[in-house]
Amino acid sequence: MKGAAENYWPALPLGRGVKVLHFDANGLGALEKPAGVLSHPNEPGEESRSLLTAPYQIADEVFEWTVAGGGGAQRLWLLNRLDSATSGVILAASNRELAMEIRAQFKRRQVRKVYQALVFGAPRQPVELWRDMLLVEKKGGMIRTAGGAGQVPAESRMSVARTGRREPRVTLVRLEPRTGRSHQLRVQCAKRGVPIVGDQTYGDFRANREFAKLAGTKRLFLHSMETSFEYEFRQAKHSFAAKAPLPAEFEQFL
Repeated sequence: MKGAAENYWPALPLGRGVKVLHFDANGLGALEKPAGVLSHPNEPGEESRSLLTAPYQIADEVFEWTVAGGGGAQRLWLLNRLDSATSGVILAASNRELAMEIRAQFKRRQVRKVYQALVFGAPRQPVELWRDMLLVEKKGGMIRTAGGAGQVPAESRMSVARTGRREPRVTLVRLEPRTGRSHQLRVQCAKRGVPIVGDQTYGDFRANREFAKLAGTKRLFLHSMETSFEYEFRQAKHSFAAKAPLPAEFEQFL
């Protein structure tokens, strides 16, 4: 199994800037997705902008491709997603049996995820537990989330990691979502007056424009930094952890 994994993961048809962070002998792996890259193609023709440059079956959440030289058909099951604007750790599995188990872990909220975000201003307290009832709407393939008057509970733990030392005033915060709602962290930050830098949907549009001129990038400053959990597979228990370093552009204003 170990040899098969060592041959499989380095040979993936990775998208632009995508890196393999870690994998185990069972077929579980973690990739690092840059900002601007799709977790998967949403329609034909988007493969070149995706995590893998390969066709994707939305119903089964699996990439499929053929290895040249008689290597045969290959598959990679996607286990979670990140918005295209968000960078960081994303999980995948090389076999369907394992994919089903890890997806169940996500549904049971047994996967620990840690994000870091650069926000305008500063939170009122260095550590806060954020609880909200969100309103999540899906129209025409687009998702919009509101921070109040909803019926979807969302909870995250926020702690201040570093404080900026120059203008504009920004803060690096550590965010640990305990629920996995669409756009949860972006909405919760905006609701508390500390919008994530570069958030074109829920953020401070004027501040974003000024910051982009100084930083030379319009990216969303939200990064999935670490994912860890324990899982059971084929009657054995395993631990898995992967970490993606904070992108260099986050450091400019800290």
